[in-house]
Amino acid sequence: MSGIYLHIPFCKQACHYCNFHFSTNLKRKEELIKSLCTELIIRKRELNQPLQTIYFGGGTPSLLSEQELKQIFNTIHKHYIVVENAEITLEANPDDLSSNLIAQLHDSQINRLSIGVQSFFAEDLLLMNRVHSAKEALECIQLAKKYFKNISIDLIYGIPGLTIDRWKENLEITLSLNIPHISCYALTVEPKTALKKFIEQGKVAPVNDEETRSHYELMIDTLENAGYINYEFSNFGKPGYFSQNNTGYWQGKPYLGIGPSAHSFDGNQRSWNISNNIKYIKSINEGNIPLEFEVLSVTDKYNEYIMTGLRTMWGVSLVKVENDFGKRYKDYLLEQVEKHVENQLLYFEDDTLKITKKGKFLGDGIASDLFLVNLS
Repeated sequence: MSGIYLHIPFCKQACHYCNFHFSTNLKRKEELIKSLCTELIIRKRELNQPLQTIYFGGGTPSLLSEQELKQIFNTIHKHYIVVENAEITLEANPDDLSSNLIAQLHDSQINRLSIGVQSFFAEDLLLMNRVHSAKEALECIQLAKKYFKNISIDLIYGIPGLTIDRWKENLEITLSLNIPHISCYALTVEPKTALKKFIEQGKVAPVNDEETRSHYELMIDTLENAGYINYEFSNFGKPGYFSQNNTGYWQGKPYLGIGPSAHSFDGNQRSWNISNNIKYIKSINEGNIPLEFEVLSVTDKYNEYIMTGLRTMWGVSLVKVENDFGKRYKDYLLEQVEKHVENQLLYFEDDTLKITKKGKFLGDGIASDLFLVNLS
């Protein structure tokens, strides 16, 4: 099975922490959607498997009109095979999710909503420059639950000034809403963002790593005690509600990225579109896909498998390492993991290497220590 990711590069305003590609100028939206559909047609032979997932990301896909959604779906169904009961997700901002839009989305082919709440407190939303209010976040979730069973919300922790008590209350509010999937991300200070500039100017306090770790540990305990499964570092789902789209990424399934800045993967190479709306439209109109490519070596694939495997509940299979990459990769891995097993950061469950609860917050660093750089 495979998936399609559609990047909708428009937002009402720029969040201070965001470094994704988007534009706050919506004048070219109609033209870009037309180009996006053209790209879908041009690249239809790149996926030779039925679609299990379709994911509208961004940007802010909830800015799409009913007609634009229909245009995209008509193109997909004309040129691709979509499995029955495919997971079709749309990312949405609370300020867009009026009762009319939620009903409209329910009547479309969308069957999963991912709502960018980030926080239920005004001071956090103001610092991040989010458009919506805390009240809108609560109201849109209650409305959405009347139409959708499969709902996810995003929360951000590690925000400067976010006390442990306020983070605890964020989690408690979330649990009271009985949502089947929760994604929680640590705030990162990305280059060329307003947040980075404000921190450098002393207008915002730096991110505190110890506070972030405290938020993370509270989150793990709270959500797991409430019956959520931490199936990937940042993602928690009730049984039956894991994100199929994201799981596909972590398990190395092929996917096609459509739209400016969107990434694709076919098992052997990665590619990505130009991160410029005007240049993207121009190139598509000329019949060209503005892609760059990276062919992955065996070592690249091994390193990626280590990184993604350790982030998930499924871990790293020693059998797969040997079968897919070779015995020397397995031997190298077994040698490198010894100290981490001794320090109770990693453990073996049969022939699978997994990360302990103690090691989760250090997962990226542990994974990089297992990377191999001198074999091709």
